[in-house]
Amino acid sequence: MGRTVSSFGEGMSRVFNCLVAFVLLAFILPLILFVALAIKCDSPGPVFERHRSMALGSRAFFRLTFRTTIHDPQDRLAGWARGRTRVGPFLVYTRIVALPQLINVIRGDLTVLQRGRLAKSFLGLTGQSCECVSNRG
Repeated sequence: MGRTVSSFGEGMSRVFNCLVAFVLLAFILPLILFVALAIKCDSPGPVFERHRSMALGSRAFFRLTFRTTIHDPQDRLAGWARGRTRVGPFLVYTRIVALPQLINVIRGDLTVLQRGRLAKSFLGLTGQSCECVSNRG
């Protein structure tokens, strides 16, 4: 019986996440289109970057962000070695770079309100959790 309550809570959480993500995407769509145009005018290449991330439960997924570095189609350079685009520093400073992650919320990879804990396998065998993961400066 406890399992049903948990499933109901998880289902309600999923509905809440999707509803919030759709509403936010509807409001910020003009900003997303403007940023995509700025990235395309600044340098050739895709608008979005995919970063491999680890979800709770040790499940891997690709987190979407706006591209802030010069595109390297052959992947010869590491991400830190590529130069920034002209709009890149502004996108990072204002955190606009993370807006495409709302698509990850709709896919079910992320949640709107993160608990800020890492999977045990990521932290090692100690089983400790890190409460400050989602708190960036």
